[in-house]
Amino acid sequence: MTASWRFSTLASRHRALGSDLEDWSGMGTAWSYDGDPEAEYMAIRTKAGLMDVSGLKKVHVVGAGASHVIDRATTRNVEKLAPGRSVYATMLNDAGKLIDDCVIYRTGPNAFMVVHGSGQGFEQLTMASTGRDVAVLFDDNLHNLALQGPLAVDFLEKHVPGIRDLAYFSHIQTKLFGVPIMISRTGYTGERGYELFVRGQDAPLVWDTILAEGAEMGIIPCRFTTLDMLRAESYLLFFPYDNSEMYPFEDEACGDTLWELGLNFTVSPGKTGFRGAEEHYRLKGRERFKIWGLKLEGTAVPENGAPVFRDGKKVGIVTQAMHSPLNDWTVAIARLDVDCANAGTAVTVRCETAGEIAAVTSPMPFYDIDKARRTAKG
Repeated sequence: MTASWRFSTLASRHRALGSDLEDWSGMGTAWSYDGDPEAEYMAIRTKAGLMDVSGLKKVHVVGAGASHVIDRATTRNVEKLAPGRSVYATMLNDAGKLIDDCVIYRTGPNAFMVVHGSGQGFEQLTMASTGRDVAVLFDDNLHNLALQGPLAVDFLEKHVPGIRDLAYFSHIQTKLFGVPIMISRTGYTGERGYELFVRGQDAPLVWDTILAEGAEMGIIPCRFTTLDMLRAESYLLFFPYDNSEMYPFEDEACGDTLWELGLNFTVSPGKTGFRGAEEHYRLKGRERFKIWGLKLEGTAVPENGAPVFRDGKKVGIVTQAMHSPLNDWTVAIARLDVDCANAGTAVTVRCETAGEIAAVTSPMPFYDIDKARRTAKG
């Protein structure tokens, strides 16, 4: 394992399940377990699964200048965000290229929590805070567990009154199993789910109790990489694994625009003044590629980086693929030439293990296209 500087209090639980705790974002993370990843995928799609996603970085931005810092560092207009609500956002560099994505939680009038991955989110917030009446606090004690799947709400309602009324991208401060917790109606699976933010010292109790009490409902622990199956069919990008940081351009620096990634919706309408704003708007219509979907024949799953060809010419690469035993399809996220970003163009994926696989281009998401499952009420 790579030397990590951040540590989950659930490390012993993951080791007991067979994980070597591979490094992600500075934390030993359960990329693998001894069990069947397809069983974990099926649990989240049909019942519920519990995952430790504490490798995500939690940053508190508090003080009179907090909203100004968020406004400068991210693409969202946070003045429209009420306490108890959250929003998905992106962060750009001066060239208008993505350097991180995040979820912004407004926890009070002058208080926010920004949760981001392995990009430059903390550095961006720190830079934007210079000269402001604000504190930017990195919180490595706060762990977060993801309880995801259609039965997640059925489990939580036994312990948290009113949980069914919690709207998508809303959060509450409450208690669970006698310990303080923030429960957020968010997740990274394309299912109705919840993220549970707890102190490090409380995470083992919450983890153990959910798995013990939820066993009869089919709730099981899930490895971090089960997310790859879920995100591929739900069109959820994972920086930098779908980006040019992983698949660099031959003749220019790394960095992708929101227009290329399909993330331009994260810019609040009419917003200016955020870092990279001028370049972001200038680069509209100048896409070098598009993040797009592929539907593949058969059940063979191409490896990440597998090249995509049309009429013998390379037109892209696969960044994440999966076969669903539930939906009986093989699908992939890909970086494709702009003229392939449509529905029904015939292409071929060259897989190292399975040879050539016929495929057609497709819009995403493949699963729950209208997002009714993750946003369900009641």
